[in-house]
Amino acid sequence: MTSSAMARTLRLCAATGLAVLGCWGAPALAGGAMATGGMTSQPIGHYDFCKAHPGECSIRPSNLVPAAMTDAFMRKLISVTARVNAAVKPMSDYDIYGKDEVWAYPDKGVGDCEDYVLEKRRQLFRSGVSLADLLITVVRKPDGEGHAVLTVRTDKGDYVLDNLTDKVKIWDATGYRFLKRQAIDNTGRWVSIRGGQQVLVGAVQ
Repeated sequence: MTSSAMARTLRLCAATGLAVLGCWGAPALAGGAMATGGMTSQPIGHYDFCKAHPGECSIRPSNLVPAAMTDAFMRKLISVTARVNAAVKPMSDYDIYGKDEVWAYPDKGVGDCEDYVLEKRRQLFRSGVSLADLLITVVRKPDGEGHAVLTVRTDKGDYVLDNLTDKVKIWDATGYRFLKRQAIDNTGRWVSIRGGQQVLVGAVQ
């Protein structure tokens, strides 16, 4: 299989949400993992979240090996994505809290993009996935609006869990510009992606 054909196959699997052994049995693509840069600024919403939950922002995962992508793992990612997306009603931080950039667990059934991310991360961590593989990530949508998604590191590349779709996609098939994400070795630190820049991510979508 040529590299272009392999890329099409892997992206089709991710885009359609199909767990096919032939897809995950293929070698990892050279561009399957994001290229991260150096340390960068922490989003203000995460900074405030860490003040409220300090124990969650000082974790140094011991296992930094990407998760093994299997049929069962993909099914888990799809299930958690669909379950959280269905359980949480989209609502802006301003409508919930009267101000922007509040990152919180959507325990009351409402939240915006980063709240979906926090809940998916919590559920996957509780199921045994390392926090080194569950990275809050700030992106810019094609319309220029800031957005947050959950990046899941695997040995077949980095996948994205998004509140705007139930499909689990390889990161570079999302159409987003990736700016920054949590460091794999410290939950309170962030690294740049392709240069990064400051962006608000408190919108509903």
